[in-house]
Amino acid sequence: MPPSLVRPLLLVAGLALCGPAARAEPGLRGSLFVDSGARRALWDAPGRLPDSAVPPVRRAALAAPMAHPAAPPSGGDPRARLRALIASAEAGKAGYDAVQHGARRKPPAPPTRMTIGQILDWIARTPGQPHAIGRYQFIPPTLRLLVKRAGFTRETRFSPAVQDSLADLLLMDAGLARFETGRLDPHGFMDNLARIWAGLPTRSGRSHYHGVAGNRATISRASFERELRAIYR
Repeated sequence: MPPSLVRPLLLVAGLALCGPAARAEPGLRGSLFVDSGARRALWDAPGRLPDSAVPPVRRAALAAPMAHPAAPPSGGDPRARLRALIASAEAGKAGYDAVQHGARRKPPAPPTRMTIGQILDWIARTPGQPHAIGRYQFIPPTLRLLVKRAGFTRETRFSPAVQDSLADLLLMDAGLARFETGRLDPHGFMDNLARIWAGLPTRSGRSHYHGVAGNRATISRASFERELRAIYR
């Protein structure tokens, strides 16, 4: 059985971690990635969330769900392969330098060449547009909280290694340790991941945030399960 999702302890940057309210930023429908920005976004999961929970990453698919997403690497560290699977549903070919499609004013340099402080400054200078960034499409409130949890500073470069370490915090929030030790079944873990990354499908086959500012799953549930089981067989 999947773990109950733990109660939120706070509201972060205008994102209510509980309750049904959902308001998308003006003009975001149809953009590739959806960023909550200063607006409230949907978190309608019943029950409780992990104490360390952060706002979910949001993605609006440009195309219908794919039957066969780009497969993660066939060898190596399972967690690296899991991150690659998530990235295939979130960032596409742009990878670590992905910037939300709907951002009209782009960062002054590729994200991996910027410091965290420079990225936060870009966010502050460009209100009213989506800001999801990097391989895992971190939205501003998520990025700020993860950076604080990881102990990074404004001077830390937003490198691939840094992005991976931030994503690992989200994986732990989703119950990765419990899944890897058999205390959380695959479907429960998949559902937890889908509550964080909107490009991933829940058991219904849809994004947990389906229809909110254009969000939808970008891979099928069958593909999601097949790839996860291939990683952890």
